[in-house]
Amino acid sequence: MASAVLPSESQCAAAAAVAAAAPPGLRLRLLLLLLSAAALIPTGNGQNLFTKDVTVIEGEVATISCQVNKSDDSVIQLLNPNRQTIYFRDFRPLKDSRFQLLNFSSSELKVSLTNVSISDEGRYFCQLYTDPPQESYTTITVLVPPRNLMIDIQKDTAVEGEEIEVNCTAMASKPATTIRWFKGNKELKGKSEVEEWSDMYTVTSQLMLKVHKEDDGVPVICQVEHPAVTGNLQTQRYLEVQYKPQVHIQMTYPLQGLTREGDSLELTCEAIGKPQPVMVTWVRVDDEMPQHAVLSGPNLFINNLNKTDNGTYRCEASNTVGKAHSDYMLYVYDSRAGEEGSIRAVDHAVIGGVVAVVVFAMLCLLIILGRYFARHKGLFSLTSPRIK
Repeated sequence: MASAVLPSESQCAAAAAVAAAAPPGLRLRLLLLLLSAAALIPTGNGQNLFTKDVTVIEGEVATISCQVNKSDDSVIQLLNPNRQTIYFRDFRPLKDSRFQLLNFSSSELKVSLTNVSISDEGRYFCQLYTDPPQESYTTITVLVPPRNLMIDIQKDTAVEGEEIEVNCTAMASKPATTIRWFKGNKELKGKSEVEEWSDMYTVTSQLMLKVHKEDDGVPVICQVEHPAVTGNLQTQRYLEVQYKPQVHIQMTYPLQGLTREGDSLELTCEAIGKPQPVMVTWVRVDDEMPQHAVLSGPNLFINNLNKTDNGTYRCEASNTVGKAHSDYMLYVYDSRAGEEGSIRAVDHAVIGGVVAVVVFAMLCLLIILGRYFARHKGLFSLTSPRIK
């Protein structure tokens, strides 16, 4: 059985502090209660009071638990970082209604704190009224996600080959955020700077990006990593890149691609760029355009071809970024070139067919002879003359 002792000086001071925090009408009553409880505190050896640190996201609920391993019915109380009593046993002297009792027993005092803010961060003390009194503290750490995430591009429209600056800012977080950059699915490396103000951090990351025509319409993504953020917190801007034309010449007639004397030729110039080319022209390199050539926008039409039309024909396209061209080399064949080619192709086909038939016939003859000799092999042996 535990022996009663007189309250110590520290116990009396603690009782006075708790009573001072109570309403005036309850101070005397509470002080007598505390002194009585202190007088009945048994002598104990070793630390029996334990607690754990708490990490909570701003606006959510923190749970503080003061636990006693070997309970002897000693009084438990919880104090805030300013050493004000939050709970003495199951009584709450503090007027902050965000603190609510979750559990009270001889082995645990468990309290919740709702709508946690950054001002609630700090050390909270659990006290056990043994002799001597025991004390343990828990640290509440409040995580604050970024208040705002902004991305800014130096130029809304860039020209291929140009280097542009892109900035991303994550404001007022705790701790500081980590910013990652992506162009499409490819991760890029930026340079970050951190500013601290009133225990809050603002991070700005700078990305220098050289753009190409393939980047037009590709998103640049600023992604934030922070312990208070679940999933991906990100913002993005789409690149708008201007580039000079890309030119390609398509032969629309003749379909077989062989140009002969007397035939017609039709070429179409396909030009793509940003902005879209508005000027597409045809020229003949190192010579004048034939008089019977007809130009209609991106199309070139030459009727009744002859060998004087041989040469290089160029399509040129331009926009505000630059200009580009593509060449087509025309060679006009004799009017019989296609027929002779066709005759030669037919002759080769006929010769190949004849050779195939002959080879097949020889194989059949060899098979028949082989079977014939195999069947009459014994007969030849019996009828052959004997040599004396």
